[in-house]
Amino acid sequence: RVGSISDNRLGGWYSYRASKAALNQMIRTASVELARKNPGALCVGLHPGTVATPLSAPFGSGDRLEPRESASKLVAILQQLQPDDSGKVFDWQGRIVPE
Repeated sequence: RVGSISDNRLGGWYSYRASKAALNQMIRTASVELARKNPGALCVGLHPGTVATPLSAPFGSGDRLEPRESASKLVAILQQLQPDDSGKVFDWQGRIVPE
């Protein structure tokens, strides 16, 4: 996973990985601050998978999700979130993305 710190077997993609690490920290920090004012609110990150778009076309067609399929999966995840999920990042399969 290019956006995961602990699941980095390929190396490379320095700027992209750094931006994802910053985003993960921003989600975690925002969830803490949001909970102070509204304990019932959730702040999570969602990884939509590799979606079939012009941006992903150069990387081949294997395992790409259609945009509607990805969106549908993300909505299903949002509907199942619990309060202790705040601050986490989930992939399109509902799995927690390791930091």
